[in-house]
Amino acid sequence: MITSYQDYRAYVEADRVALDRRRSIRSWFGDEVWKFQRRMRRLEYLTNCRRARLRRFIAAQRYWRLAKQLGFSIPINVFGPGLSIAHRGTIVVNEGARVGANCRLHVCVTIGTAAGRTSAAPHLGDNCYIGPGAKLFGPIVLGDNIVIGANTVVNRSFPDGNCTIAGAPARRISHKTSAGLLIQGYREPGANGSDQNDIELESAHPSTSTVARTALPSGH
Repeated sequence: MITSYQDYRAYVEADRVALDRRRSIRSWFGDEVWKFQRRMRRLEYLTNCRRARLRRFIAAQRYWRLAKQLGFSIPINVFGPGLSIAHRGTIVVNEGARVGANCRLHVCVTIGTAAGRTSAAPHLGDNCYIGPGAKLFGPIVLGDNIVIGANTVVNRSFPDGNCTIAGAPARRISHKTSAGLLIQGYREPGANGSDQNDIELESAHPSTSTVARTALPSGH
């Protein structure tokens, strides 16, 4: 979660790298998805750091207006650094969901709650690839490096991650991980090639795999 201006800048940079966007005027002004993610991070910063109400109000209006245009229903403070939305199209995410770093997210995805509940939503680890049309429901936990195939319906946990799941209902079909399917805009501090961006994010992004294990509901 963004808790400082330093975190805010680091999250924006991690998203830019994950989206594979250049630092150019064309990318800054002409790319709607990249603009949406920047507005999301700005609203997270203004909200979490309790900045001036008027600034938060204006940022929220701009964020939700663009979200509506793109077909996104994505609340703030759900996705970790390094988010990469593939392109515009319907995406619905419950505010109770939590997704780790370096998520690659495609269109027609729903991350929602169990029937009749308002906040029992999925928790996902780092480096998750979510294919087009995937549906994730309930208080489930999906571990790091998981691949969720197109049109998969996931209603049970795969806490160990490091595999590919597909089908309705979902089942493990291979041990293939998300390596090569996404760009890691964020790396854990101390990883090979780590830089200042990693250091800035260390306090803002605790190990998501640890979060996933502690969040595992009983019976899953």
